[in-house]
Amino acid sequence: MSDSPQAPGGDARHAAPLAGRVLAPPGSHLVLAEWRDPGGGFDPPRYVAPLHVHHRDDEAWYVLDGVLAFRLGDAVLEAPAGGAVLAPRGTAHTYWNPRPEPARYVLAMTATIRALVDAIHALDDRSPDALAAVLRAHDSEFLGWP
Repeated sequence: MSDSPQAPGGDARHAAPLAGRVLAPPGSHLVLAEWRDPGGGFDPPRYVAPLHVHHRDDEAWYVLDGVLAFRLGDAVLEAPAGGAVLAPRGTAHTYWNPRPEPARYVLAMTATIRALVDAIHALDDRSPDALAAVLRAHDSEFLGWP
């Protein structure tokens, strides 16, 4: 993830444009990040994240361009551009881009989830055991790859 953008004058509460950046003022519990997926496919899906559950944190997506697919509990759904999805705490979830075209989206997450994402990206070893340990350290649970 890129560093938090700052407007002229060093105001970390503003990002214009957000484009590919993270808005996370120091001490904030809410983090907004614009991310892109280059394109995937449906068979088999190229998951952005393993199936997991956050025990204390909610997570939400707003699709700007393209389509994202989600597994929330036992339900599988797609969100096209303009669509939003919420994974309430305690809900097993994962997501992927089901199309070959790129997708662009805003992820609304807590500071804890951002720290988890940063920790996963810093891993040299992304084995199931390593992922499980990192998720556990962030009040989350690794449920495997679907």
